[in-house]
This record gives sequence, structure tokens and C-alpha cells, in this order.
Amino acid sequence: MSILTKNSITGYQMPALGYTASALEPVISKATIEYHYGKHLQTYIDNLNKLIEGSEYEKLTLREIVRQAPEGPLLNNAGQVLNHTLYFEQFTPFAPANNRPEGALSSAIRFDFGNFDTLKKKMEETAGALFGSGWVWLAQNEGGKLDIVRCHNGDNPIRRGLTPLYGIDVWEHAYYLDYQNRRAEHVKQLWNIVDWEMIESRMDI
Repeated sequence: MSILTKNSITGYQMPALGYTASALEPVISKATIEYHYGKHLQTYIDNLNKLIEGSEYEKLTLREIVRQAPEGPLLNNAGQVLNHTLYFEQFTPFAPANNRPEGALSSAIRFDFGNFDTLKKKMEETAGALFGSGWVWLAQNEGGKLDIVRCHNGDNPIRRGLTPLYGIDVWEHAYYLDYQNRRAEHVKQLWNIVDWEMIESRMDI
């Protein structure tokens, strides 16, 4: 599922983008990709590798680290590496007009939210109401139910036993170059580039 790789000698490596830095324009600009992916994610990965070197966490998977790490620098950096890896692989420059989920994901959304438009509205409202920095996730529990989860800082739904499916990054570095303080507009525009096949592949079905 995750495109992140780990080298036994050098540690975690930057995940490869499935598109060019300019491919998501105008929703996400080349400048934001270069800044958000190229600098912020690289820093989280560098910090994570330093923090786990020689520790009990060095042999764990990234998800295991995020589940087990105590609050503090290790969780902050490991969580942000996982969050951003999932984030950057969930978009596509080839999304169709009126981009919507289909198949099992669409059925689950209808069952748990009534319809896709209701889900969009609730996620947008949750993203708008999150104070400070963090993430809003569409997540799935062990029984298959979908829910909207609000996480602060580098937290991730897997710490609550949930599977993260689609994540909205509401840290300012995700949108400020393109939208300044217009977080709500940024969140709305993201629906146009979501790779719903990727999101469905994360489901436990």
C-alpha cells in the first residue's frame, strides 16, 4: 500500500511521486509540491531516521512505530512521514470531471453517510473547525464502518485502531503558498484530484 521504502543501512527513503511536481496544478502548485513534499517531508524523514537509529524502534515498520511511539518527537515525525506518504499518493492528475468514488467505497459512503455530497460537506466542516495544525481523515474501523476523524499535529487514525483512507492536511504549509488563509477553498479543490481507486485500495474489504 505505502510507497515509502526503508533501506537497511540508510533508513527510510523519500517516497517517489506518481506524478510530476506541476501535474496537480491548479489545485496544488508546483511550488507547493516542491516545498511541501521536497522540504517538509524530507525533514520529517531525516528526523525519523535519526530518532530511531540504534533504538528499539529501528526494526519496526513505520505503522508499528506510529502505533507504539509515545507522545513527543518520535511520534510527531513518524506520524508526519506516514501522513504525508499517504497524502501524496492519494492524488492523480488524471481524475475525471465530476470526480467521485465508485464500487465498494461508494457503497460504504452511502451506507454510512447517505451520499457522497454529505461526506464532502462533513469533511469540509471538520477541516474548517480544526483549530491549529493537523489532519482530517476518512477512516474505516475493524467492522468496516467509515468515520471522519480529526487528528492534531502528526497524529494518525491507526493509533485508534482505524485504517486511514483519505486525508486532508490542514497544516498551513499544505496550502498557504496557493490559497493564503483560504483553507476552505483549498479543501474544496482537493476533491478534483483525489484518486478514488487508491483510496478504495486502502479499505479492508
